[in-house]
Amino acid sequence: MIKIRLANVEDLTTVEQLAREIWPVTYAGIVPPEHLNYMLDLFYNNTALRDQLQNQHHIFLIVESAGKPVAFASYSTIEPGVSKLQKIYVHQDTQGQGIGKQLIDHIISDLQSRSVHTMRLNVNRYNKARFFYEKIGFVIVKEEDVDLGNNVFMIDFVMEKKLTP
Repeated sequence: MIKIRLANVEDLTTVEQLAREIWPVTYAGIVPPEHLNYMLDLFYNNTALRDQLQNQHHIFLIVESAGKPVAFASYSTIEPGVSKLQKIYVHQDTQGQGIGKQLIDHIISDLQSRSVHTMRLNVNRYNKARFFYEKIGFVIVKEEDVDLGNNVFMIDFVMEKKLTP
């Protein structure tokens, strides 16, 4: 049984720790290690995470299984009626147990209560997670290359899912 809960400032170190465990496995063979480390340092340092939570109004969730954190997500409203899934990562030791789907369903339920009609996300074009998103109703709407500086780019698909009330 899993527990999904809102994360607070004190949980951000757990988010960073999970990201640093999950990312090297998720992006092995997709993102060169030096780019991966650059991106982790850019997005998952405590100052950046705190800014996302407090100033950019990202809602962070932590998933616990048997009292241990195993996944996290964050999302935010980016325009009226549209929310972006900023992050969703499930630890490799617990993948395939339906945690990602339960987490997305939890977020969708929250978004529907806020009259959000579209959920958007970016996924690396070579990440097999794309097929998970397609399976649960997301469709590719465009490709996007995001320059992160330091000659590092995110090579993504932008995917969307229409939410029914």
